[in-house]
Amino acid sequence: MNTLVIAEHDNRSLKGSTLNTLGAAAQLGGEVHLLVAGLDCGGAVAEAAALPGVSKVLVADADAYQHQLAESLSRLVADLGKNYTHILAPAGSAGKNLMPRVAALLDVAQLSDIVGVVSPSTFRRPIYAGNAIATVQSLDPVVVATVRVSAFDPQPAQGGDATIQTLDVVHETGTVRFVGEELAVSDRPDLGSARIVVSGGRGLGSGENFALIESLADKLGAAVGASRAAVDAGFVANDRQVGQTGKIVAPELYVAVGISGAIQHLAGMKDSKVIVAINKDEEAPIFQVADYGLVADLFEAVPELERAL
Repeated sequence: MNTLVIAEHDNRSLKGSTLNTLGAAAQLGGEVHLLVAGLDCGGAVAEAAALPGVSKVLVADADAYQHQLAESLSRLVADLGKNYTHILAPAGSAGKNLMPRVAALLDVAQLSDIVGVVSPSTFRRPIYAGNAIATVQSLDPVVVATVRVSAFDPQPAQGGDATIQTLDVVHETGTVRFVGEELAVSDRPDLGSARIVVSGGRGLGSGENFALIESLADKLGAAVGASRAAVDAGFVANDRQVGQTGKIVAPELYVAVGISGAIQHLAGMKDSKVIVAINKDEEAPIFQVADYGLVADLFEAVPELERAL
């Protein structure tokens, strides 16, 4: 039984989500191989080779994989995947784009957002916005799955000595081309992997008032998140959205300010270790999952909290 894990990286270094996905792969048993596809990705390959539990790093270094476009990468993964019993990728935007294509090319079903491994063929995954956990079994010869990274502990980043195999096969569809990208640059931690997250909701009233959230986050060394209502209202960009249709987070501390606690939002943060809610509506659903709740006007409570810190 062999597992192929698709590495997320920026051609220079691996992203933390790869380590969590390897945590899921470790529970399957057997050998674990890691695919690093990119261009001039030597830095990421060196990090991959040092990961404990990875016996082989497969390297696809070519122009076609510079931006890891799913249309080209899926053909490579499907070609390699015929030799594996499991193919795993983080359940981020890249994995959600890639893995359904891989499953289709292999003519198997895809298991989405797994949060637990029961056996090599049986897994747990959330349904109904996380209000229930389904146990599902795959009868396909190859299990293609995306992994909810917040549900698995990351593997150590050092201590391994994997062999490196360079792949010569290049799959380029020619049906799409990379035009450009705009990357948000911030000194704050990445929302998906931060230890502390401070999120604001529609209760803030405007984008200008979101400065309260950003100031508190800076004081705590936290990432900034938002509810879908705040994003839809134009208060902040959608890359900060936490929830079922945004990012799934599970930090050590989650502070929800002016967020009522719609099911869609709770699905993205209720696995946080400690949840603190500030809302003037004592009937707000967020208080049902909060470890600490403060019924107060956020415009008074947040500045007071910041002064106390």
